[in-house]
Amino acid sequence: MSAPPHARVAPSHSGAESVPAPATSPPHAAGVVDGVFYPCSDGRPMADNMWQAAVIMNAAGDLEAARPQALVAADILVYPEEGNTKVSIGPDVLVAFGLGLHKRSSYFVWREGKPPDWVLEVASPSTQTKDRDSKLRRYAAMGVAECWLFDPAGDVYPRRTPRLQGLRLVDGEYSPLESRLVGGVRLIRSEVLRLDIRVDGELLRFRDPATGRDVQHQSEEREQRKAAEALAEREAKQRKAAEAQAEQEAKRRKAAEDRIVALEAALRRSRAGHTP
Repeated sequence: MSAPPHARVAPSHSGAESVPAPATSPPHAAGVVDGVFYPCSDGRPMADNMWQAAVIMNAAGDLEAARPQALVAADILVYPEEGNTKVSIGPDVLVAFGLGLHKRSSYFVWREGKPPDWVLEVASPSTQTKDRDSKLRRYAAMGVAECWLFDPAGDVYPRRTPRLQGLRLVDGEYSPLESRLVGGVRLIRSEVLRLDIRVDGELLRFRDPATGRDVQHQSEEREQRKAAEALAEREAKQRKAAEAQAEQEAKRRKAAEDRIVALEAALRRSRAGHTP
């Protein structure tokens, strides 16, 4: 986990339980809380491969867009026990509602007053067993309401295991959330996020059930912005060309009118000169 934390925070509007940040949670020196140093990295890279990295970054970006008033963080350590610097867990993406706006070097459960509400683990060959077993038990012990597992390349989970699994904490254990077909697309509803989630190739897509529309990937937003800027530039050039053409036509009309006036004047003079 060598990359810097990717985080964004604000009060919740999603309907998830809102827990105010403790008064003792101001910004603090990176990794130092109440005089104790907590490492901000576990020494592992954010991702083992390009598939995993793409899912993590796209999911974090989409969730920030979909839930701008929630903390969304990728590649950040979660410390569940005060004073215990040796016990931490690093979800690929986490979401938490109702927290303060200060930046974080890590997520300290006792300072936030709650665990994350939602976590995503993206499978890789080196983390398969760890994510599905040990991490699930630890998330359950912390009280993380939903844990989602995704195998982007489809080559890590055992055969016939769904590539995307949404798990909901019930009585201290995770139970699978059921999927459903909507318009030929298989969706799983996150009760915490109030979003529908589906597999889209090697990435995840998040859909707002209120609108039935997918949250746009950041790359899609950039492409649309570029396309809109290019269209605006073309339209501006077309307007400028039309204005130049109209100006030329106005000049030609004025020149024609001037010639007519001059001819009429010359004709009148000619007639006046031949008057008996």
